[in-house]
Amino acid sequence: MDQLDIQDERLTAETIEKYSAERVAHLARLAARGFNRALARRLALHEISFGQWLFLRILWAGDGITQKQLSLKADLTEPTVHTSIKKLELNGIVERKTQGANKKKLFVFLTAKGWALQKKLEPLAVEANTKGLASLSANEITCLRKCLALMVQNLDEDEREGEKLGVKQPATRQLK
Repeated sequence: MDQLDIQDERLTAETIEKYSAERVAHLARLAARGFNRALARRLALHEISFGQWLFLRILWAGDGITQKQLSLKADLTEPTVHTSIKKLELNGIVERKTQGANKKKLFVFLTAKGWALQKKLEPLAVEANTKGLASLSANEITCLRKCLALMVQNLDEDEREGEKLGVKQPATRQLK
């Protein structure tokens, strides 16, 4: 790939040399990884993993949902959800209960401790975002958000087109 012009007085020479030839997908992955690690370090102070954070965010928006619904909202497998929810339950942050006549279906609810964590943890996410966006102007942040939303929309469409053709994202364990 050709060297791109990413000259900007805010970028160090090392950063320009290291990333000017990278594809956007790789830069997006590196940025996402950086945001995730920045937040994970902050969450660790409260003994919450990044994976658990994902589920807490969903539950703060509306608890009382099944593990299957949680899996769909998080776009993760049910075994992954089960493992994190089990740990959150052991730590008194969530509880699983049946509702109504169906005694097999478990619904996940936040405990008082789980709700209290929202006030402690959400500012940490804001702080991690602020760190990552620190040298960008308001216009650049708006442009970035718009561009990322468009990229997600394009890639969602690509995935739908693939599914129409019967091509799905394979699980790693399915590949040789």
